[in-house]
Amino acid sequence: MAGERVRWGILATGGIAASFTADLLDMPDAEVVAVASRTEAGARAFAERFGIPRAYGDWSSLAADEDVDVVYVATPHSAHRTAAGLCLEAGRSVLCEKAFTLNTAEAAELVALARARGLFLMEAMWMYCNPLVRRLKALVDDGAIGEVRAVHADFGIDGSFPATHRLRDPRQGGGALLDLGVYPVSFAHLILGEPSGVTARATLSPEGVDLQTGMVLSYDNGALAVLHCAVNAHTPVIASITGSKGRVEVPAGFFYPDRFVLHRDGRDPETFTAAPEAGPRDTLRHEAAEVMRCLREKATESPLVPLDGSLAVMRTLDAVRDRIGVRYPGECR
Repeated sequence: MAGERVRWGILATGGIAASFTADLLDMPDAEVVAVASRTEAGARAFAERFGIPRAYGDWSSLAADEDVDVVYVATPHSAHRTAAGLCLEAGRSVLCEKAFTLNTAEAAELVALARARGLFLMEAMWMYCNPLVRRLKALVDDGAIGEVRAVHADFGIDGSFPATHRLRDPRQGGGALLDLGVYPVSFAHLILGEPSGVTARATLSPEGVDLQTGMVLSYDNGALAVLHCAVNAHTPVIASITGSKGRVEVPAGFFYPDRFVLHRDGRDPETFTAAPEAGPRDTLRHEAAEVMRCLREKATESPLVPLDGSLAVMRTLDAVRDRIGVRYPGECR
């Protein structure tokens, strides 16, 4: 890295890449030095929009750029294995969007590659880096609601997407589960860890991807997680954690909350709100800051978003897809 400033490359130019880049530009210790797209025109347009000095019409050129400290991979998840692997092979650290990959086998390949090369790799699960989510987890871990008995979470949008949309395209890993369901599953994993049992049912599209999926995850201690995701129904997008001595309620937008309410038996409810210095509610800066902290400390993975945790989430997503009968073209697992 050049001093204390971390130099970022952006791989892909869609909506999430634009949001992340805009947040990076507001951070004094971050510098966006290059962007890559599948076409030079797309890369140049993105570069001009954000004042990025270098634009590449192919991913390999970005991966080979020695001035890049870390690459943010923002492609559809069907391309994560290829894009992130290309960067790791070239010696670049990587922040890779979620879902981490299409399946556990691909995720394991990326993790093995990063560990063999001694390079930083992190899934962009921004929820785990959110200060208020971290506060919530600390309270639950400290026994604020006793033994956790149940987790509920949902994430659904009513997009009425046409058959040509990527969310209905099996070749791009379409469906509700990998785009939206990864959030409820990751929330349950944050609180309860990896489940010992997985049950799921889904409504499938004519193309064979899930339009909505309901999941029940079971754990050896008797706890349950009841989760739902959808691309054909707008849901409350809320979460709750119920324990033997109370519960936590997280309002709409549970994966980037501005508050949550702690109910403890025999006490008045307590509302915890985001600190003003935490920044806007809907921000990707927290995960960017965590990546840069790790790079400065020469860490190869984040304790907030550990690679073994990302692998565990992928195993759960694989198990759900097995139960609902969704398989993507060319998939080997």
